[in-house]
Amino acid sequence: MDALLQLGMVSEQLPSEAQNSATSVSEAKDYFVSRDGVKFAGTHLIIDLWDATNLADPEHIDEVLREAAVATGATILHGHFHHFGPNSGVSGVLVLAESHVSIHTWPERDYAALDIFVCGACNPYLAIPVLKKGFQPGRVQLAEHKRGLVG
Repeated sequence: MDALLQLGMVSEQLPSEAQNSATSVSEAKDYFVSRDGVKFAGTHLIIDLWDATNLADPEHIDEVLREAAVATGATILHGHFHHFGPNSGVSGVLVLAESHVSIHTWPERDYAALDIFVCGACNPYLAIPVLKKGFQPGRVQLAEHKRGLVG
């Protein structure tokens, strides 16, 4: 763990002993998704927001992404957002028990690029209304990728 901290990676919390014991081999759960006869690790949405607002405000971005993650049914483990300066973009990530939500913004172009990847029972599409409310985009481009597709 010290090596990770020396590289600049920060985690505010480590899994508790209860979490570690709950994931023992004998109790391991399969969090892969089965839908329409297809089994896969999870759904990865690639979202582009155009003509969007509030893209230079890291606190607002953090709040909106947390609300969006909760809407999917995910569990937030850690968040980190970096602001590149006044009126500049923000890059950030929420690490989820079910994977992640990330964002990169270009306020000078009113553009934001987001990833939402969740597994298990989470539904990433439930984040879309939250993102629309929080960033008021004029246009949304959306692509879906099923990760870990089992043959």
